[in-house]
Amino acid sequence: MIGLRGLARTLIAGTFIVGGLAAWKRSSSLAGPASKVVGPVRDQLPGSLSSEQLVKANAGVQVVGGGLFALGLAPRAMAMLLGVSLVPTTLAGHRFWEIEEPAEKAQQQIQFLKNAGLLGGLVFAAIDTGGRPSVFWRGRQFVGDLADSVSSTTSSVTESLGNVTPTSVVK
Repeated sequence: MIGLRGLARTLIAGTFIVGGLAAWKRSSSLAGPASKVVGPVRDQLPGSLSSEQLVKANAGVQVVGGGLFALGLAPRAMAMLLGVSLVPTTLAGHRFWEIEEPAEKAQQQIQFLKNAGLLGGLVFAAIDTGGRPSVFWRGRQFVGDLADSVSSTTSSVTESLGNVTPTSVVK
């Protein structure tokens, strides 16, 4: 049985797999609009990557990350990776604030908000521990246990030293 988490991952992943394949196929036509977003990123990367190459790289991340996410392989890491890839995709592809025509602007706003909702789902998936204690919870427990141990040891030592008199030390 796939379970609710598996079903949710598969539903989210489908968007990335299909969208990533479409972006790969249309990378040359997407490179122009994407250059507004990838330009600053491209300047920070070694070598000379074109906007089209960065669009293809992002598409590849979405296809592979979506597949691994759907399969439940490193789902928290894949959720973070997909979330990171979704930000430039959304900023480059759904720039509703630059559109004058009302119907097209409304359509792009819907797509922008859909991607924002996907990002919200990915955030939940990234922090979902599947019912197991998170690293942060385990860390807090460890620190609390360590503090209790130090406090207990300190009390024992203080109690032992309280029974020591100056004359018993000199002997």
